[in-house]
Amino acid sequence: MSEHALLLNASFEPLHIVSWQRALQLLFQGKVEVVEEGEREIRSVSISIRVPSVLRLIHFISLKKSKRHLVRFSRPNVFLRDHYRCQYCGQKCVRHQLTLDHIIPVVQGGRKSWENIVTSCKPCNQRKGGRTPEQASMALVKRPEEPKWLPEVSLQLGISVTPEKWKIYLNVRGGVG
Repeated sequence: MSEHALLLNASFEPLHIVSWQRALQLLFQGKVEVVEEGEREIRSVSISIRVPSVLRLIHFISLKKSKRHLVRFSRPNVFLRDHYRCQYCGQKCVRHQLTLDHIIPVVQGGRKSWENIVTSCKPCNQRKGGRTPEQASMALVKRPEEPKWLPEVSLQLGISVTPEKWKIYLNVRGGVG
């Protein structure tokens, strides 16, 4: 049973994850419509209502170019984008075995960006040192890019399993947890 609801824009794009209390508040304010209901039922003296699992805004919210990036750049989100896999040797690791690596090192003018930072295991990071992959004779498994949306970002909000009813809206195959 999820204690959260997925909030979609009027265009069905995922926007945010809200608490079930906020979901009901938005519903009673007339700002959203319920797309999917959860199993939990809330009762008062006069009404009984199923807690929403997926909500859609009635009015479209235009996301300005600067706010269009739904995925914040952060260490956990880089690990999620790279599937906890070293981008040099391809080994899947647990979080404490991983580091972030600048493809073009800062000392050589590299910047902190989605396109310049990858997940690396500690041995590969040490082997590469302050060099580019070419200088260190190391190849990248996959060229990094800025993700459009990470369904797994819900893990950062304390949700250990992506609810089944959300998967169609998040483009998740098989499951996140």
